[in-house]
Amino acid sequence: MEKLIIEVRINEYASRKYNPNVPFSPEEICDEALRCWRQGAAIIHYHARDPRSGSPSSLSEHYADTAQRIHDKSDLIVMPTLGAWTLPSPEARMSHIIDMAQDRATFPDFAPIDMTTSNVDIYDSGKRRFLTDDVVYMNPTKTLRYFAETIRGAGVRPYVALWNVGSIRLSAAFVEAGLLPQPLYGGIVLSEAGLFAGNPGTVRGMEAMADFIPPELQLRWSVMCVGGNLFPMVGATIERGGHIAIGLGDYPYLELGTPRNADLVERIAQIGHEMGRETATPTETRKILGLL
Repeated sequence: MEKLIIEVRINEYASRKYNPNVPFSPEEICDEALRCWRQGAAIIHYHARDPRSGSPSSLSEHYADTAQRIHDKSDLIVMPTLGAWTLPSPEARMSHIIDMAQDRATFPDFAPIDMTTSNVDIYDSGKRRFLTDDVVYMNPTKTLRYFAETIRGAGVRPYVALWNVGSIRLSAAFVEAGLLPQPLYGGIVLSEAGLFAGNPGTVRGMEAMADFIPPELQLRWSVMCVGGNLFPMVGATIERGGHIAIGLGDYPYLELGTPRNADLVERIAQIGHEMGRETATPTETRKILGLL
């Protein structure tokens, strides 16, 4: 079985309300990325944040500064976000990727594409009401095609976020149409905390997705859990040959106190070791995912 790839979802749009170790500034993200790298992480996924307030940032310089710092001090694989539904147009969501790709010092190895359109309103079960009722993450096929073509045109590798079975089927169609390369790297998105866009954060939720990956599709897949603890799914994912994407961006992991991202990576690496799957270095990961 392949070595275990550990991706760190280092901050997303998480606040510091529950865990003060969520990194905001390029320097903080880099420092935490290096800690994760030393514990066995190979890929860093990050969202640019305002260095002081932590609010979402769409500035290319914040994305580029973070990437350059990480590249200068490690061989980590870098994957900035596209900005999800926080930006007004597909072109705006892509602009920082194009800017970063023009300089090897800031080059993004991967750029993610969410292969679905979905409702992303949050339901508060305690109050028995939705906190919003009109937030739609719009990704029509035309937009997804633009992302795939633009990312590849910039020399960057596309990553597919798989929110449902339809995402898997659409990704396979994009491969067949020559829009996405193989081997393909993608993440199964499980969701909790009132977000219903993904399957539940359970082993059954993971397996229901993995069962629909076509055998002919050269897909290296990881599992994440937005809004929930991923650890109950780790053993089953590793046993099945999947990889792990974990971080404070998805969940604060208060069960462990107030851990750092690197503490989560250390635990995942130990579980992998105990199950006979050592962690893949960034160089080994590049070979597995077709970056070399």
